[in-house]
Amino acid sequence: MSERLAIEGGTPAKTTPEPPMFPGAMEVSEEEKRAVCEVLEEKVLFRYHDRKNRKSKVTEFEERFAAHIGTNHALALNSGTSALIAGLVGAGIGPGDEVIIPAYTFVATPASVVAAKAIPVIAEVDDSLTLDPDDFERKITKHTKAVIPVHMRGAPSDMDTIMEIARRRGITIIEDAAQACGASYHGKRLGSFGEAGCFSLQMSKVITSGEGGVMTTDDRDLYERARMYHDAAVRFWDQDTEMPAFPGVNFRMSEVTGALILVQLSRLENLLARMRANKARIKGQIEPRDGLRFRTVHDEQGDAAVCIIFYLGDAGAARRFGEALRAEGIGAGTIYNQGIPDRHIYPHWVEVMAKAPDVQKGCPFTCPMYEGRVRYSKDMCPRTLDYLGRAIHINVSPSLSCQDCDAVAWGINKVGRALL
Repeated sequence: MSERLAIEGGTPAKTTPEPPMFPGAMEVSEEEKRAVCEVLEEKVLFRYHDRKNRKSKVTEFEERFAAHIGTNHALALNSGTSALIAGLVGAGIGPGDEVIIPAYTFVATPASVVAAKAIPVIAEVDDSLTLDPDDFERKITKHTKAVIPVHMRGAPSDMDTIMEIARRRGITIIEDAAQACGASYHGKRLGSFGEAGCFSLQMSKVITSGEGGVMTTDDRDLYERARMYHDAAVRFWDQDTEMPAFPGVNFRMSEVTGALILVQLSRLENLLARMRANKARIKGQIEPRDGLRFRTVHDEQGDAAVCIIFYLGDAGAARRFGEALRAEGIGAGTIYNQGIPDRHIYPHWVEVMAKAPDVQKGCPFTCPMYEGRVRYSKDMCPRTLDYLGRAIHINVSPSLSCQDCDAVAWGINKVGRALL
């Protein structure tokens, strides 16, 4: 193969097109169609409609998902954001409380904290690109009531250390496993460590129903509060709780969504196995090289393996490396680019950084129940921005062939030999 870089006129390492990084969505087939059509033909689109003793699809999904994650309860919702809000409300988080979150996560994480009328406190990530336990502990105040470790880009947070700190300091753990459905940490599924686990079923996630979410928990009271909050009518439809009633919202999942995600759940382990095999094949061929260092993954076996991330020496080197990889036919680039308003990176959470949830007239930031003083600035987490600016990200689709994987590895080695 030619060693001349494609960016300099050489032959690209990979000539096949990049598959869309929608793992579950690309698997949709006749089975999903039949499941949805069955619901449509029955004309029972609402989970609480009289089904003549037939179990609702949403209920069946909740039971199977809880069993898969290893928790006592699962609550199906209309989005991952709704799952986070319901988990926070279910855990009793609200006005006057601070919730620590990592600086690298989708804006839904801080927005959910604000929606629960609490205050997001932004902490650094470490070289795993998940919450830095040391900065988590530094950010704890007398107002801290919860922490949201985010298992970012499919990889588990350092749950041993985070749990030790949280338990010692009396802090509730709400896991954000939106990008890590099915992943694990030392043999235990993500979403089963904290008081609650929250998942997204949006189209870019491992399995999908287009939109949707799930909250998992072992805590019966938390589950009941979250269920009541997610469905303002729950006392009308379901009388099996002694929990005092309070006003809720409507975050319910429809039967059409339930039917679709039930089929997708049956595909989860196969998708994970294929992504893990592809990642191992690519990573195993990448030559060790000064100036190139892989992201720390706290449990390689438990990683969902949705991507490969490695660091270069500085942001300029990373930009050049990413440009050369794209010329080689490999979809790659730096994670943090100041010219791209990526909503996964805290400086681009403009409404949160400005403390401007207008519809709530400044609440929760001006709420009289909040006695703390949170400050935000675009340079408040410099280590996070440094890691993200030096990081090269490459998607690992389950649709990659062995030849594709080999071409990706060859392209990385080719560029590395030329530029490092």
